[in-house]
Amino acid sequence: MKPRHKRIALIAGGLASLAVAAVFVLKALNSNIALFITPTEVVAGKAPQGKAFRIGGMVKEGSIERQGMAVRFIITDMAKEIPVTYTGILPDLFRDGKGAVVQGRLGSDGLFAASEVLAKHDENYMPPEAQHALDQAQKK
Repeated sequence: MKPRHKRIALIAGGLASLAVAAVFVLKALNSNIALFITPTEVVAGKAPQGKAFRIGGMVKEGSIERQGMAVRFIITDMAKEIPVTYTGILPDLFRDGKGAVVQGRLGSDGLFAASEVLAKHDENYMPPEAQHALDQAQKK
């Protein structure tokens, strides 16, 4: 084999390896994406079935029920409500009437099984998507 052909084969092999690596990276990133959806959109049926996504809004006053490490509460955007279950330690700032974003999957019974709960870090902060959803719900 001529040196020129060896170089071309080496370059082609390198490009093929790079393409395979890029496919693996994109698949990994795609599987970790969690879309943000409001409770109103979930009730309207816009939630992805069988995939993890995030719901953001306010924790409904008086809805937190604790049973050991298991917690049940309701996330609302002031228009619609989604019941949520979570097993684990909640953030210190998680309270009634405060903003929260929960990540998990929606069950066939309409109950959202959360795998992660995030609470806003002060009175002034709320994720832009959650703030927009609350503003839209209040306008209606």
